[in-house]
Amino acid sequence: MPKMKPRKTAAKRFHVTGTGKIMRSKGMKSHLRRNKSARVLRQFDEMSQVAGVDRARIQKLIPYGVS
Repeated sequence: MPKMKPRKTAAKRFHVTGTGKIMRSKGMKSHLRRNKSARVLRQFDEMSQVAGVDRARIQKLIPYGVS
């Protein structure tokens, strides 16, 4: 059976941790940054976990956990 290819756009946006969690970066990071507080800008740097309802759909897009 041929190897399944990941969706490149999903592989760039998500990564899988060693324990199997799918992590994503937050939106609203790049536009109008000057108006945002320093605390909010720091929070944008943290990765957050993908919601449970989206997990199965994203796992199909990155079958081998490409990071």
